[in-house]
Amino acid sequence: MKNIIVTGLLSVFLLTACKKDDQIADKSLDQQKMEFQMRQLEIEKQKLAIEKEKMAYEAQKKADSTVEAQKAKTAAANSKPQVIKETHTIYRDNPSSGNGNYANNGTSASQGTTTTQKKGMSKAAKGTIIGTVGGAAAGAIIAKKNRGLGAVIGGVVGGATGYTIGRAGDRKDGRVQPKN
Repeated sequence: MKNIIVTGLLSVFLLTACKKDDQIADKSLDQQKMEFQMRQLEIEKQKLAIEKEKMAYEAQKKADSTVEAQKAKTAAANSKPQVIKETHTIYRDNPSSGNGNYANNGTSASQGTTTTQKKGMSKAAKGTIIGTVGGAAAGAIIAKKNRGLGAVIGGVVGGATGYTIGRAGDRKDGRVQPKN
């Protein structure tokens, strides 16, 4: 009988102790929720303050740009136009003019047509370079097992294709005589 009473008292004591812990835990959970909400409110207040400052900055920036534009207009209206006081005339030789007045490196200008070479890299050369590099890169990417061989084959095919396209462009521009 003593054991039953002692066991009953212990169980009642434990149950009441557990309920108190639950109430304490509920209070601390409610406090945590409140603290979290307070932090969220503070963050929102800070966001609003930042937005207000941003709007004020934009308004000031707009006002400053308007003032600067007005100053520029008044400065332009008050400034005197610039007068060109001096001019320089530059005369250049034109060897392909054909009028005979200019020396043409020891040949006379009346000898018929002369071909002029264009300076710079031809489109065929540019196409070859671009095609070779692009084809080598593509070949190396496509060939998974042997990237070196893929790069070589891709470079050759790309270079040939680039040359063909560039040569056609040179023919169009007149750099190379078209096929008859």
